[in-house]
Amino acid sequence: MNDLLTAVRAGAHRDVPALVLKLDRAGRKAALAELKELRKEARGWDWQRQDRVRKALHVAGAGCHTGAAGCADWIGGRDLRGWSRSPYPLILVALGDRDPAWLGDLARRLAAKSLNSEAEFTFISELARMAGTPIPVTDSLVEGWTERVSTARWHGGSRRTPLVGILRSDPHVAVLAPRLFEMAELPAQVGWYETADSTDHWPGALRTLAEEGVLDRSQLAERCVARLVRGGRTGDQRFFLTVLQQLGITEDEEREHLRDWMGMAADGISVVAGHAQDVLTRLDARGELSTRDLAEASGAVLFRREKKLVRGQLILLGKVLGRDASTAGELLPVVAEAFGNEDVTLQERALKLIARHLPADDAALREELSFAAQQLGPVHREAVAALFGAAGEEDAVDGPYEELLPPVPEPVRLDPAPGSVAELVEEVSAQLKSRSWQGSTPGALAAASGIAPFERALDGLVRVARTGRAELTEALQETLAGTWYTEHGIDHQPEPAYMTTDHALALVVGSLLGRVSHQSVAEGKSRWTGTGTCAHAALNGVLLARAWEAAGDVAAARVPFLLATPTWHTGSLDPAELVERLRTYQRLGIAPGPADFSQALLRVRRSGAEEAADAAAALGTPEGDRLAAWIRADEPLVPVLRHGLTSDRPSAGNWWQRSASGVRQVLLATKERPLIEREFPRSFHWLGRPHLPSSRDCYHWGADQSPHWTATLPEDGETLAAWLMPDLLRTADEGPRGSAWCLPRLVEAGGEAGVALHLALAYGLGARHPEDRISAVDALLVLAAQGRLDTVLLGRELGVLVDHDLVKVNRLADSARTAAATGAYRTVLGVLARVLPTLLAYEKAPRGIGDLLAVAAECAERCGTEGIEPIAGLAATAGRKGSSQTVRQAARLAKTFKE
Repeated sequence: MNDLLTAVRAGAHRDVPALVLKLDRAGRKAALAELKELRKEARGWDWQRQDRVRKALHVAGAGCHTGAAGCADWIGGRDLRGWSRSPYPLILVALGDRDPAWLGDLARRLAAKSLNSEAEFTFISELARMAGTPIPVTDSLVEGWTERVSTARWHGGSRRTPLVGILRSDPHVAVLAPRLFEMAELPAQVGWYETADSTDHWPGALRTLAEEGVLDRSQLAERCVARLVRGGRTGDQRFFLTVLQQLGITEDEEREHLRDWMGMAADGISVVAGHAQDVLTRLDARGELSTRDLAEASGAVLFRREKKLVRGQLILLGKVLGRDASTAGELLPVVAEAFGNEDVTLQERALKLIARHLPADDAALREELSFAAQQLGPVHREAVAALFGAAGEEDAVDGPYEELLPPVPEPVRLDPAPGSVAELVEEVSAQLKSRSWQGSTPGALAAASGIAPFERALDGLVRVARTGRAELTEALQETLAGTWYTEHGIDHQPEPAYMTTDHALALVVGSLLGRVSHQSVAEGKSRWTGTGTCAHAALNGVLLARAWEAAGDVAAARVPFLLATPTWHTGSLDPAELVERLRTYQRLGIAPGPADFSQALLRVRRSGAEEAADAAAALGTPEGDRLAAWIRADEPLVPVLRHGLTSDRPSAGNWWQRSASGVRQVLLATKERPLIEREFPRSFHWLGRPHLPSSRDCYHWGADQSPHWTATLPEDGETLAAWLMPDLLRTADEGPRGSAWCLPRLVEAGGEAGVALHLALAYGLGARHPEDRISAVDALLVLAAQGRLDTVLLGRELGVLVDHDLVKVNRLADSARTAAATGAYRTVLGVLARVLPTLLAYEKAPRGIGDLLAVAAECAERCGTEGIEPIAGLAATAGRKGSSQTVRQAARLAKTFKE
């Protein structure tokens, strides 16, 4: 046993298996007790020393466990799994004398854990081979298997081996491949393919293996259908649909899964619903779709937003009605469901279909359809009256219009910082264990829940480090065992470029646990963190400066609490509350931390706080005087300069040519605020300097980056909007999904709602991805509810962006339609009335202008045009020849100005 422990302490991991095999059962138990103590001891070592013994400790502990459960826990221990290759081959040698049943039990237990890499798969599969048992099939194991397959495809540095060849030779493919269809989410490697028309991908390989009899084709088809009905991530759904299409579903299988196709058509993603609709059409053509089933499926499809699906379903209903007039009583009420669709053209198609097939002698059906037609807007009144007579005009008596806007969001107060060790450790652990160094997306949790969890945890660490340091340190050490900062501290200075609230919290915890040296803290506090070349790095630098300062505070237990902890969820700070905190500091004789106090100033609510300013001045301290002056100044952090561009040009010219040759970016500059450089720490100086706009890429923008960006300046939404404008510009172009996350937060921020906020909103309304447009619509409606929306300004900014080809009209139309559907018709019309003159002046109508005119017409019909100036170019467009969507909708809108 002594030889084994000596080898482990020396890090001689290759010698460990032979030494373990020399021990009997009693010797292994005795050695295990010593190894457990060594494992605890090692948690206090620096990372280099830990790394020297980790592999030897890993192998020795696994070999000395006599129970499979304990052995599995030891092998899966996070603190024993280093960054280098795991010593699994040595563990297999150390377990070489175990009973096959014991090895099989161990393999099953390990497969049930979250050990999903290629190395773990190889290890577990080898255990199963040694045990003579089938490989255990779990999601984790399948993930490891797909990773191994992916690695094999790149063997030799190039993709030379076709995927189907690798799978064909894999002894586990018949067992593991079907499991892909049962996993909650597919492994990333499975959905990858080299080119859009590539056949060397998983669906094609699975089809080939099914044709060769390696896999059961009917089983794969059944599982594909089940997964498509169940739903899930878009990428996963596309994968299962591709597999199903590759397999080639038979007519019998189409008939057997009738209810499944109906479910997919109703609830599946667009591409899945389209496939299901095609199958239902084939079933109808073969006489295998009953009228009742068609009615049920159609009722759900006609509620969908996708025009193509709704149009296709109306075509199918029209074919059936034309073929069998007796189905009118059952199908026409379903057709009327399309009256609730937001697209006026589809409403018109449904109305014409009803007019074509409505029986003349069915009074009850006529009454039912007449009632349904009351959903239609004024544009259809004449057609409804012609079809149903006076009964169809019951909705023609309009009451006074009332704009529907959401309630103004109320600021939510943050709960007090956790006061007990147990509660604080739970909150800190929840944030750190799921963070980037554990393999998750940086800031994902923070982005979802805002700044509150981080600020409460940070303040809690400072408070409890002063009152219950020993208990807190012990609890954190135990709970966070295996996390990087807990085990290793830092070996280099954190960079503002990559700073998130995750890293800030981990840095403070590392200091509290002694993993960050006093010298590192001192150097970090004195280092200039605000070296940002962009706003993101500068805002990250403020966070890093606060983190270094808090790291020093918890190490020395210097302050009782932080000054900058927000009062409300937006990050804003109640001025009276800050005065009381400063009064407590004064009573205790404690000097505020420079970064903490500076952040508090940036967060304090300045509007209507004269009484708090008087109380701050009465403190008679430098900080009190600074707070009073800051509140009384009540001006933006830095002034924002207008861009000076306009879309009102004397000669419109050609839209596409002008866009190609015109300005390709519309951004805003900010002026200097000398006070920041005079009175704030160096890490804050970037914020007060003048900045010219730049759209060049940086590494900091993205949906999941940081709610602390907006919480750094929660009372200066206009300034933030100007600085974050490059993110939103990219959102409207090639940017990633989710980049408009900041818009609702900017609207909730204090300060002026000027050109920067409205320009940011304009970019969001034309964003590339639907979820970003939803964020922009939410922000638009809240800004209107606050009474801060300037429809003329927003319309002008949208005109500028469209004129410079920075916002696509069809995307703007989608946003406008979504906003109007909430009942904000006058708000939307006020904005569109300023955008449309720019678009109507183009010689070549931009794509989507017909949809935009349709939304404007719908709004005008609902709320009237009182107070809206006539739209330049509308009459000329409405008077053109032809019946295009643009001409028809322009005529419809023009009519509302005459009524």
